[in-house]
Amino acid sequence: MEARDPYAVAASAADVLRERFSVSGIDGGVILGSGWGPATQAWGEPAHRCDVAEVPGFMRPVAPGHAGEILHYRWSGRDVMVLSGRTHYYEGHGVEPVVHGVRTLAALGATRLILTNANGSFRPEWPLGQVVALTDHLNLAWVSPLVGARFVDLTGAYDPDLRARVLALEPTITSGVYAMFPGPHYETAAEARMAVTMGADLVGMSTVLEVIAAREFDIKVLALSTVTAHEASGEIIDPDEVVRIAEQSARRVGPSLRALLEQD
Repeated sequence: MEARDPYAVAASAADVLRERFSVSGIDGGVILGSGWGPATQAWGEPAHRCDVAEVPGFMRPVAPGHAGEILHYRWSGRDVMVLSGRTHYYEGHGVEPVVHGVRTLAALGATRLILTNANGSFRPEWPLGQVVALTDHLNLAWVSPLVGARFVDLTGAYDPDLRARVLALEPTITSGVYAMFPGPHYETAAEARMAVTMGADLVGMSTVLEVIAAREFDIKVLALSTVTAHEASGEIIDPDEVVRIAEQSARRVGPSLRALLEQD
């Protein structure tokens, strides 16, 4: 069977959401990672919602703290689409399902995107629950969502203006560099030392491929990551505890994310 064009699948998904949610396009998109669901508690009731499995190309997320819903909010004439959960590369379905959500948001017309996740921190001075705005990344999964002569400049992949705006709204947020390993296993102590030497402050298993996909469409990206463990510290990493810590931070910064999405 011939593989389907992933961009065509995203366009089809966008068409389904336009019809189902009675929207011609959107202004911004959000992808909520592990434990970030409570960020929407300050956003009011969505205008529409559906299960991701009801839309072409989407797969139900398997990671803890990922609800598997698509939500549509309308604030002050602005339309925002929220993907509550994501597909990870470690699930074994390849790269295309990982970035399908981003490509669908792009097909809907999004010009701004907020990505969220949970991380392990190499910075012991950052407490659990610290939210970090990403400034750059290391793609230690060594894969790309781009195939062929699709040359995308990632020099300014993490938009400095969006980052400055969220820091103004939420001064407790700090900034750092994120390293993506493919997972699902956690990195070894030697791999952690390598990442630190290369400039990483944080480590996780998501987000980087989505950023690359977004930049192909010139979408401005803000990525926020919650410290849920301290790497190479001897701590035992509990996935349920990761979600609990991220949920607390998400509730705290949720109102600021809405305010950011409502700005011009």
